[in-house]
Amino acid sequence: MKSAKANVSIAHLALRSAARKADRRGGVGQVARVAILLALGHLFLLRSVGVLNDLSTADFTEVTDPFALFKLWLEEAVGTEINDPEAMTLATVDAEGLPDARMVLCKGVDARGLVFYTNIESAKGRELKSQPRAAALFHWKSLRRQARFRGPISEVTAAESDAYFASRPRGSQIGAWASQQSRPLASRGDLEAAVHAYERRFASAEVPRPEYWRGYRLTPVEIEFWRDRPSRLHERIMFARSAPESFWEKRLLYP
Repeated sequence: MKSAKANVSIAHLALRSAARKADRRGGVGQVARVAILLALGHLFLLRSVGVLNDLSTADFTEVTDPFALFKLWLEEAVGTEINDPEAMTLATVDAEGLPDARMVLCKGVDARGLVFYTNIESAKGRELKSQPRAAALFHWKSLRRQARFRGPISEVTAAESDAYFASRPRGSQIGAWASQQSRPLASRGDLEAAVHAYERRFASAEVPRPEYWRGYRLTPVEIEFWRDRPSRLHERIMFARSAPESFWEKRLLYP
């Protein structure tokens, strides 16, 4: 990764280039104006990130509640990420122990853990049934930070799944019925035909949650926070406990 100073220099170069183009054309044209605005936005973001990453080491490493720190970082990511700051890589293993990973959206976080929703008949659903343990990774490039979680998986209550499903856009609700997630699809037309069929089936009625569409909770026994630092001398702090009901122990890690 480039240093913050190097990235700021790149933004300055972009501004100077846009200004030269404007001078050659005798004014600020539309293309040059867009380039200047983009460069200014990039420069503002980089300076903002620099402020966030200049938080004192004590602020970062003396935290005793990992969920409080995670929520703080997630809130900061909401203001800096281009989209989906709640996106996380979810890693599982199949029955043969072969690792698998994909991006999902974290739809809830509290002291009990991280919540996400999926079709339980999907590849991840089948893998979680046979091996109910997982790892999750959040990577916020705009902040140069990561948060890692490892622990057992359990299903959330039906009431929790119902409440979240009811909050989804109608198109997404229909899609949950139409998609046989992770299974072979002969053609895109087959999926679109299934969507139309369920649109006719439910018409103007509320779309119920499919029985196979549920939520999972990852209850961590390990949480690691990582922050980018110069010369690859990154900061890492690990919270670990022997079981979900145990107390957290905290330790620093070498980069």
